Amino acid sequence: MLDISKLRLNEKVDLSNYKSMQFTFHKDRFLTFNKVMTVFGIVLLAILFLPWTQIVQGKGFVTTLQPNQRPQNIESAISGRIEKWYVKEGQIVNKGDTILYISEVTDKFFDPDLLQRAQSQITAKNFSVESYTSKVKALNVQIEALTEERKLKLEQAVNKLMQANLMVESDSIELEAAKTQVTIAERQYERTESLEKEGLKAVTDLEGKRLQLQNSQAKVVSQKNKLLASRNEVINAQIEISSIKASYQDKISKAESEKFTALSSQYDTEAQRTKLETDLSNFTVRSGMRYITAPQDGFINRALQSGIGETFSAGTKIVSIMPIDIDLAVETFVDPLDLPLLHPGEPIRIIFDGWPAIFFSGWPNLSYGTYGGQIVAVERTASPNGKFRVLVEPDPKEGEWPDVIRAGSGARTLALLNDVPVWYEVWRQINGFPPDYYKPQDANTSVNKNQNTGK
Repeated sequence: MLDISKLRLNEKVDLSNYKSMQFTFHKDRFLTFNKVMTVFGIVLLAILFLPWTQIVQGKGFVTTLQPNQRPQNIESAISGRIEKWYVKEGQIVNKGDTILYISEVTDKFFDPDLLQRAQSQITAKNFSVESYTSKVKALNVQIEALTEERKLKLEQAVNKLMQANLMVESDSIELEAAKTQVTIAERQYERTESLEKEGLKAVTDLEGKRLQLQNSQAKVVSQKNKLLASRNEVINAQIEISSIKASYQDKISKAESEKFTALSSQYDTEAQRTKLETDLSNFTVRSGMRYITAPQDGFINRALQSGIGETFSAGTKIVSIMPIDIDLAVETFVDPLDLPLLHPGEPIRIIFDGWPAIFFSGWPNLSYGTYGGQIVAVERTASPNGKFRVLVEPDPKEGEWPDVIRAGSGARTLALLNDVPVWYEVWRQINGFPPDYYKPQDANTSVNKNQNTGK
């Protein structure tokens, strides 16, 4: 009560009648109270100088260390209709065990003999390919025969041309000889005619020379005709060579055209056969997809699709499975302010939901019900909740985690940092300062090694 009034309560009321006043103003009790408060102050002062371990707290849940050991949903790669279930929820299955059988709902896969019909089409295409291959071989033989025949015909025509040229040369020589004979006959006729006029030769001799001259002139005309005929033979031989080349080129071109047509049909048929083989392989694989099997040993958590005759599309989640053999880990989330204080390999304490624990913040050695772990990885980007994800695995130096822990259970983590006095931690908490920047001993050791080696 503030002493702002001039009236005194003790002057009007006898305070000694009250028990509280009797207790307060009693000298022995007052001394005892002072001693207690003095001891309490000394103890509190001593506590302020005790070592206090700073911690970084986080909340998360139990998960698995390997991605393939986490709960997964088995999806159907094809659209279908549920025909039969082979498992029930809570059942343990081995890798490859059939979970359920589905039937087709796509009309192009309704045919029960689809695989046999596709195989028959492939067999027919194989026969077509063999036929086109045989035709191409026959055309190649035909082209070779025509090429060889053209070669022989051309050789024959060239020989005939050479003979014609020789005949022209021979006829030219004979024509020149005939012309020479005409010249000689003319000279003989002229001499005989002069001698006949002089009376030295008879008229019959002159007529004989005239006949001889006329025969020589006729022979020249005959040789000219023969020479022209020979030259015509040369021209005919040249024409025949050109005709042979053109004729056989046309035949060979036609055969090659048929060959390329056969090759085109062969390649097209091979492409169709390849497509059919691909379809057959797809049909075979798709038929195997009607049986949905377990990808690994696991525990059937929940059937996401139920009933018989229920249809679904491709990619629909059918059943949830949890692997049996898993390496447990804890996925916890810390504030960005505490992220620089966490490093892979550092120890961390974990409190699992459902396991009673007594934890003394600052004195982890006195804690009970906590389990040891060590940091495996610290995420480099923030999660959607604004915090950073930290993955923790069991500490091999401490006891194992409880066997009955399941993935998804809640967990709290407490990362141990530096040891500071209690008064410093109280002062830090009052002012809202972050924990001291902490660097692991391994990092310091590596820095010292680098300095010693001159790196």
